[in-house]
Amino acid sequence: MTPLFRAATFGMAFAGLALAAPAQAFDITDMSETERSTLRDEIRAYLLDNPEVIMEAVAILEQRQADAQAMGDVEMVRANSEALLNDGHSWVGGNPDGDITLIEFTDYRCSFCRRAHPEVEQLLESDGNIRFILKEFPILGEESVLSSRFAIAVKQIAGDDAYKAAHDMLISYRGNITPEALERMAGELDLDAAAITAQMTSDEVTQVIAANHALAGRLQISGTPTFVLQDQLLRGYMPLADMQRLVAEARKD
Repeated sequence: MTPLFRAATFGMAFAGLALAAPAQAFDITDMSETERSTLRDEIRAYLLDNPEVIMEAVAILEQRQADAQAMGDVEMVRANSEALLNDGHSWVGGNPDGDITLIEFTDYRCSFCRRAHPEVEQLLESDGNIRFILKEFPILGEESVLSSRFAIAVKQIAGDDAYKAAHDMLISYRGNITPEALERMAGELDLDAAAITAQMTSDEVTQVIAANHALAGRLQISGTPTFVLQDQLLRGYMPLADMQRLVAEARKD
């Protein structure tokens, strides 16, 4: 018998006994062994006749847990709003004056980030009123770190437009990320490859990645993509239709 099953069984048994007698008259510790055995038999018979009650109890518990998680997420987002919205180093796109802010923690080697990329682009283009912030969050190994260092260095050396071009190239790149591959990308983007390469190992780039990891830790983010929509944490890939629905709901709040 699982803990959840025992909990549900005890709850129903207690409720039944409470209905059968005044609260002040019922003391489970005063039951005899015969009464306990009878109660167990009655509970078992009830559950066998009404197994759907267990699923109802499980559904209620799961909803309560989801509600508690959502409330915890809201508190974490609000406590870290300044770092999320105004860290001074993250790229801001979409409509910088939009009425809704969407933030993405991304890793260039994450297949679901790659899958989400065109849908996020479509969301921003079709809506036109979303402020979008990208947080470099490399967690999938050395190639992830190299990719993020390159992107951050591009932003610091060449600016926001160059960063966006580098981001789009990296998120769609299917080969191995090596210093040679990044040097070729810099050439294709008409950037100073030597300056970018030197900047990649700088303290300024290291500090951005460290700050993003620290922020993710405070928000209990461990995977990518993770989105922050207003005060909601949205963990994992979402189809365009779901993102549009959530944006519409956020605007109603």
